[in-house]
Amino acid sequence: MAAEVERASEMVAESALEEIAAYYRKKPAQEQPQYTSTETYSKQVLGQSSFELCGLSVTGTKGNPPPPWKVAPYQSPYIIDTNEEMWVGLHMYFDQSPLTKLLMCLGTPIHVCFSFEGFGKKTAEVDLPVKIITEENRFNYWIGTKIQPQELDLTPGFYQVAATVEVGPLTHKCGKYVFGYGYIGEVRVQIADQPDYPLPKH
Repeated sequence: MAAEVERASEMVAESALEEIAAYYRKKPAQEQPQYTSTETYSKQVLGQSSFELCGLSVTGTKGNPPPPWKVAPYQSPYIIDTNEEMWVGLHMYFDQSPLTKLLMCLGTPIHVCFSFEGFGKKTAEVDLPVKIITEENRFNYWIGTKIQPQELDLTPGFYQVAATVEVGPLTHKCGKYVFGYGYIGEVRVQIADQPDYPLPKH
């Protein structure tokens, strides 16, 4: 009998549902009250996605000069010559939720903009954009590059550096959305036109 009722219910036209409801509204209420309760359990298949930014760094790579030259008290990585190679970058850590795994597998672009803001009229304001593409099952990234200050037209002076991050959008027509934003700041460096140390004579 239950199977027959189920089949009949499936055959009721949508236009007839209001007519059936009106019929039951006209009937007198039952003597005893009715009680009902339902529960539905759903598993969050994709869940949320999150990431953390840390380790923003701008450091020069110039080593100590050859003897007999000496830098006192030491060669600072934060006082950078205009033609010195410097690393500019940050670390980015994603959680490992199902949604994050999907985003990593899809090859999601991550755009980082490192902004150099100088103090004083003689300094510059420059943005350095860096982009990577995520990789399957990889959740930790270092995003950055090596570049010389003169390539960015950074004039000698004092600078603070911060970074903003955008995760996405995908190039796929169904993924033209930014999935995440973030920022981190700031570090301070000096760009200096340092002397070129002559090599010792042999």
